[in-house]
Amino acid sequence: MQRFLQLALDFLGGPDPLPPPARPLPAADAPPAVPMDEVFQPATWHHPRANRQIRLRQCQVAYEFKRAKRRTIGLSVGPDGLTVSAPRWTPVAEVEALLHDRAGWVLEKLQAARERRSTLDQARIGWADGAGFEVLGQPVRLLLDPTHAYGSRGSRHAQFEPSAVPGEPAVLRLGLPHQATEAQIRDAAQAWLMRRAEAVFTERLQHFAPQLGVQWSRLRLSSAGTRWGSATADGTIRLNWRLIFLSMEMVDYVVVHELSHLRHMDHSPRFWDVVASVMPDHRERRQALRQVAVPPDA
Repeated sequence: MQRFLQLALDFLGGPDPLPPPARPLPAADAPPAVPMDEVFQPATWHHPRANRQIRLRQCQVAYEFKRAKRRTIGLSVGPDGLTVSAPRWTPVAEVEALLHDRAGWVLEKLQAARERRSTLDQARIGWADGAGFEVLGQPVRLLLDPTHAYGSRGSRHAQFEPSAVPGEPAVLRLGLPHQATEAQIRDAAQAWLMRRAEAVFTERLQHFAPQLGVQWSRLRLSSAGTRWGSATADGTIRLNWRLIFLSMEMVDYVVVHELSHLRHMDHSPRFWDVVASVMPDHRERRQALRQVAVPPDA
């Protein structure tokens, strides 16, 4: 629904003398010509479930081809690559003609998907002692400390220590032994991150709701893969806990977006007027949110 040369002149010395002309190599010493296709290798795109391939503008594209109960040919590009769905009666030649016709779009989307995957890989967290990530735009470093093994209620203890020196990361101290597995470290860190997310989201909801003239009834944390948040008519707000990895400006945008749905359950001009009433730069924030990447293993 909610959808949320340098050119330097030496005036004193004058120009440098020209180098002597290069002596041409004898014909016998000249290297053989190399075909252009061997100099510039065309890009390749390979879907892990590819069962057909085609050459589009010097690019080799291996794609997943499926027959389906549909009236038209469908093209979709996801993290794995290109998928083509066609009616059972459509000739393959017609499918390939469409791919050639839409080659620019297909290759643009494939390149964007590859860049997106690279960005996600760079955001990946190696869950180990000393691992680093960001919380609300601030750097944080994990530290395993067995002396903090358990809290007062017997649960695994996690202690957050803000940075005392500007520019240095804060510390999230986990009560785990140094031989803890990656899964154990990830689970303990995520438990703290989700508690932190709930507290921050609650505070921001309470901050913006009166300004928007709405009341929310409950907050639920979401783990959705493609949605940052949602709102229902009964006042329930769902926010993706992974927002905690982003800046507060991004968190506030999603909070305001979902609260505004309690006024208008659509994306009409009236809805965006409500958003703009407390967040005039919502368009810039929305665009920035589309570019961010959260750790794919969180």
